[in-house]
Amino acid sequence: MENHYYNESDLAKFGNITEFQKELGDKFFAWYGEVFKDSSLTAKEKSLIALAVAHAVQCPYCIDAYSNDAYEKGWSEAQMMEAVHVAAAIRGGASLVHGVQMMNKVKKIAM
Repeated sequence: MENHYYNESDLAKFGNITEFQKELGDKFFAWYGEVFKDSSLTAKEKSLIALAVAHAVQCPYCIDAYSNDAYEKGWSEAQMMEAVHVAAAIRGGASLVHGVQMMNKVKKIAM
């Protein structure tokens, strides 16, 4: 096995984060569990949102987890990829809109 930062097997160890700080870890998992329950949005809808966000924040563990979850909850491959494109468009737009800051700065120093 190659030596790299991302080890797929580490995803199964996620629950172990309480080992060094049980109180806060337990609070996180309680909150996390509540977030993904059916409410104003269904758990199915939240799964697709989570898949898109996982790509935006580039978390390989989250991508694995929510690829499985979204597929198991009935999202099609096309729907999942479209969600990834939405995330990419937002991420790209967020980078580009900061170009306005650069343009403002350049106009100021060019005066």
